[in-house]
Amino acid sequence: MLTSLWKHIVYPQKTISDNKLSEVFGGKWVVITGATSGIGEALTHRLITAKAKLFLLARNEEKLKLLCHKALENGTEARYKAIDLRQRKVLDAWCETLREELPEVSFLFCNAGKSINRNISDSIDRMHDFDRTMDLNYRSMVALSLALVPSLRRAEGRIVYTSTVSSRYPFVPGWSAYHASKCAANAWCRTARREHKKLGVKIQVAYMPLVHTPMSEVNETYKNMPAYTADEGSCILLKLAMSKKFRYKPWWSL
Repeated sequence: MLTSLWKHIVYPQKTISDNKLSEVFGGKWVVITGATSGIGEALTHRLITAKAKLFLLARNEEKLKLLCHKALENGTEARYKAIDLRQRKVLDAWCETLREELPEVSFLFCNAGKSINRNISDSIDRMHDFDRTMDLNYRSMVALSLALVPSLRRAEGRIVYTSTVSSRYPFVPGWSAYHASKCAANAWCRTARREHKKLGVKIQVAYMPLVHTPMSEVNETYKNMPAYTADEGSCILLKLAMSKKFRYKPWWSL
């Protein structure tokens, strides 16, 4: 009983109207990274129902094909690119053609992310841990945002970045790579918010609390803690994207 009450207070239920989603997203091009797992997959299903036009990015090509097939069955257009966003040269080469493939984009959801919990003393010979985390959580977001600025300008579009509420608190051991990447992205978004305003492109950041996803479930501590579902996490992103706010943060956070 106490656990249920605690979850209700700390993680109040998140829902959203399908009709409202259709009004805002229906017929518009939406790009989603990390589209085949966790929040990204839930977001994709929500927007398929809303009949948004989708461009999905992830590594799992089979799931991308299935999601696009579902979108087509639901009467909307969907494309995909199977890509590892951590591979700089591959991403950079593809970004050169992205503007031509998507001349107008209303929403870019930068949701793909990598979490890693390892002490610095255990990372002496693991510089790749920092490179991979930074490449996915920060650099890929910047690369895609830069590539799509002209497309976003035409639609007066929005970039929505999935950050973490833990980046707003004193840092704890074990999360140096993760927090460094998220804080870099947060800083870029705050700067881009000011610069892109004159371009008609809006930047928004979701400081997400714990969400039960395949990424978070790897951590045994998080696995047993109260948290939002992936679908509730997608509702948070969608509500933010439909609002005038720069950020989402839980009511209890700094």
